[in-house]
This record gives sequence, C-alpha cells and structure tokens, in this order.
Amino acid sequence: MAIETLAFLKTLEQRVGLTPEDKSILKSNAEWGLEIAPQMADHFYAYLGRDQEMNAILNQTEGRVHRLHETFIQWFHQMFTGMDDWGTEYAKCRWHIGVIHVKIGIVPQYVVPAMGVVVHEVGKTLKSHAKPEELQESLGKICMIDLAFIEQAYVEVARSAVLRETGWSEALFKRLVATGAASL
Repeated sequence: MAIETLAFLKTLEQRVGLTPEDKSILKSNAEWGLEIAPQMADHFYAYLGRDQEMNAILNQTEGRVHRLHETFIQWFHQMFTGMDDWGTEYAKCRWHIGVIHVKIGIVPQYVVPAMGVVVHEVGKTLKSHAKPEELQESLGKICMIDLAFIEQAYVEVARSAVLRETGWSEALFKRLVATGAASL
C-alpha cells in the first residue's frame, strides 16, 4: 500500500466538506441505512448485471453475486456508522474495497456509473421516506469519499506495478505520464 489511508481519508473529508454535523446526521440514520441497504444492493447489481462484460465478472464464480450483495449491505451501512467514527479502520476498509475492485476487474468505467445509480436511488428513497435533504447531502459526500478510495486504488496499483516491473523511479514515471497525457 503506497498511501497512508487515514491521511487520505482526512484529505478527502476536507475536499468534499464532510463535517462533524454530516457524521452526526449519518449516525442518527444508521438504522434506516441498514433497512434500505438490501434495496440499494438490488439496484446496484441489477444495473451492473445488465452489462455483458460486468455480468460475466459478477458471475465468474459460484455464489459471487450473493457474497457481493451481502458485502454491499455491510459497506452501505458502514457509510452511516463510520465504523470507528470514520477513522483508521474505516480508511483501511475502504482501501481494501478498492484493492478488491482492482483484483476482480471491476474497472472505473463500471464503478462510477454504478455509484451514480446508488446515489440516484437513495435520493428517491429519501424523498419517499420523508428524510431530510441534509441526509442526502451527507450521504452524497461519504459516497464520493468511498468512490475516491476505489479510484485511487487503481492509480496506486498501476503505479506500483509499473515501478516494480520496470525499476523506474517515481520521478521518471510521473514525467512519462505527464508527457503521455500531453500527447493525447
């Protein structure tokens, strides 16, 4: 692991503006979050299952979809509870989730729109359950933090693999990436 997960989490909290008030709002709605988590998992995996390539990844091994569904429920509920008040354990868990996405091949082009589906469906559910708008805002912030962990895992795994396999320095790698980006 090339990043310090807690420092990364705190940086992301600052960037998205996740406040102590947001955390309090999330915690006070944790039971509701657990209640709707299976429904959100259904939306998430229905969306992913409509794509042929993603459906193949999801069903690559017996029982994977069921396990992922259960994991999604835990993940969703943890956004409300913060596990350890959005501390070290939360950060490590989110990093691990990102690495797992990399390992099983769920690439960003699937993760980002699927998270969009979750945010959209949560918004509809919030309205139908007459939940306050502040909860949607707080949940949107923590969803973006979790998404950033997954995205950063791709960057870090790729960077680490290239540096390890080539023996390049970090500075050379950054220069090559910048040069490559400039040529696009």
